[in-house]
Amino acid sequence: MEENTTKLNLLIIDDDPFYRRLSASILGEKFTVFTADCPSDGLKILKKEKISFIVSDYILPEMTGLQLLEKVKEEYPDIEVILISNSGDMDTVIEALRKGAADYFKKPFTPADIWMSIERVMKYSLLKQDLDKQKQQNVFLKKELKSEIGSIIGKSKPILNVIEQIKMVAQTPDTSVLIIGESGTGKELVARAIHDFSDRKDQIFGASNMSAIPDALFESEFFGHTKGSFTDASTDKAGWFETVNKGTLFLDEIGEMTLNLQVKLLRVLEDRKYTKVGTQKSVPFDVRIVSATNKSIETLTENTSFRLDLFHRLGTFIIHIPPLRERKEDIPIIANHFLNSLNSKMGKDIRGISEDALELFNEYRFPGNVRELRNLMERAVILCNENELQSKHFDIIKSFSNTKRLDETFDLEEIEKNTILRALEKTDYNKAEAARLLNIEWNALHRRLQKYQLLT
Repeated sequence: MEENTTKLNLLIIDDDPFYRRLSASILGEKFTVFTADCPSDGLKILKKEKISFIVSDYILPEMTGLQLLEKVKEEYPDIEVILISNSGDMDTVIEALRKGAADYFKKPFTPADIWMSIERVMKYSLLKQDLDKQKQQNVFLKKELKSEIGSIIGKSKPILNVIEQIKMVAQTPDTSVLIIGESGTGKELVARAIHDFSDRKDQIFGASNMSAIPDALFESEFFGHTKGSFTDASTDKAGWFETVNKGTLFLDEIGEMTLNLQVKLLRVLEDRKYTKVGTQKSVPFDVRIVSATNKSIETLTENTSFRLDLFHRLGTFIIHIPPLRERKEDIPIIANHFLNSLNSKMGKDIRGISEDALELFNEYRFPGNVRELRNLMERAVILCNENELQSKHFDIIKSFSNTKRLDETFDLEEIEKNTILRALEKTDYNKAEAARLLNIEWNALHRRLQKYQLLT
């Protein structure tokens, strides 16, 4: 962060002095850190300070981390809470996330672990702020927007077509919808818009990444289980179909499901009933299924690793989200939308984007789509101390373009810099994941980012 940017306040609650000091030392560079060794002291700090994030141990004196989470969310719903525990028990993780935890990871942890978690939570928090501020667009957006729904904005023919499709299918609350689009195009935003503009809008919207669910946990995750139904089942637990009943369930990355998991999902979608683990009673459910994949229809249907009958069950209505390179007239609108949001978040007053910067956008292919544009805008706003964003604030785009000519140079520093840029692009600028991709330590990547002035 720049020195003139006000640091956000972060509270660490942990009764272990080693981990309390470790977390504070890792996060102190970018946050104003407060610490407490018990929940009661932490709650006192919340009454005095404006805290944005809490990093809390799960095992605490006075109450558990889950009980603390519930209390914080009841009194301070805007504070994002990250829980840490010695245990990675899946039931505990799922319960924490359902009660409002923004993330959950295990001890012992490395600096990369905690930074990866913080970066995820900050992006999630920013997305929520964007959604809340959507109705408060600046004068530019009010003049330029031809149509908008939820957080999907633009005036190009491809995106207007998507918006019309959302409006149409939202009126049929039982129709299953399959959203197809490249990474970063906003598939979950489309799913949320379908939910928000349907008769199910007052019910729960749930989201599950299918690529992250092991076969063995599918029944517990989606159907729930009863106490004692298997080892470690210490309490009854509701599954997704019970939790989201009458609402909408978003299944992301369906193309990554194993065949075994596909069979289980198909069976329950055909029967419209589930059986909780530990019981023999079938329970009907009423849930609209919206799924998504970054694979093409041809890849899904021609590849024998995905069942054709499941594809037809999920894809009653298909929405294709065009990549950003196919709707370039929307780029200035979206960029100004992000500028408006970032100005508010960072306390800046940047008035616009110069023509040469917009021309640079027009020539760039945006392989990371809208997500990449948002990251580029954030970096530019941090770098800019003027009243207008200029092409120099997007010099990283030129570096991306230079990666195409790697085979033409023998400059080791240039090759290293461009390789780092490619890794950042591949991982949506997640530094911890980029370090793993490059097979180097997080601190080593951080030093190189400083060396090449690539820090954001």
